[in-house]
Amino acid sequence: MDIGEVAKRSGVPASALRYYEQRGLIASDGRRGLRRTFDPNVLERLALIALGQTAGFSLDEIAKMFGADGQPDIDRRALRTKARELDAMILRLTAMRDGLRHAAACSAPRHFECPRFRALLGQATAGSHRPKAAAPRHPTRRKAHRPTSRT
Repeated sequence: MDIGEVAKRSGVPASALRYYEQRGLIASDGRRGLRRTFDPNVLERLALIALGQTAGFSLDEIAKMFGADGQPDIDRRALRTKARELDAMILRLTAMRDGLRHAAACSAPRHFECPRFRALLGQATAGSHRPKAAAPRHPTRRKAHRPTSRT
């Protein structure tokens, strides 16, 4: 199938497909005229790439999820590590959400008079000094397909 059809079926722009090919995440199997062609199983590979990005894996980390034969060979330890990172992020976001809801309904005359709001500010300040987990990237956003400094 040609690159246009892959883009249409996967929802991944042709520019991203070319970038993924450049990065070694996918491989075309030839050309039809000037257009790259791909084996239909590239759609499954693109789905795995999208899943990895949504979970917060970098493209370099995703590339390591494929064995030398091109088949998925996912390190289960890496999955457990990422799951723990997501658990920690969920806890932080849940606390932030609950604090914001409290601040919206708080009866204190001013937010700075509310102990819970002040604690929320402290959490936000403490969190700004830690390395942040990567935000999930949408596979169709151009920014997600540019080289990153993460390894």
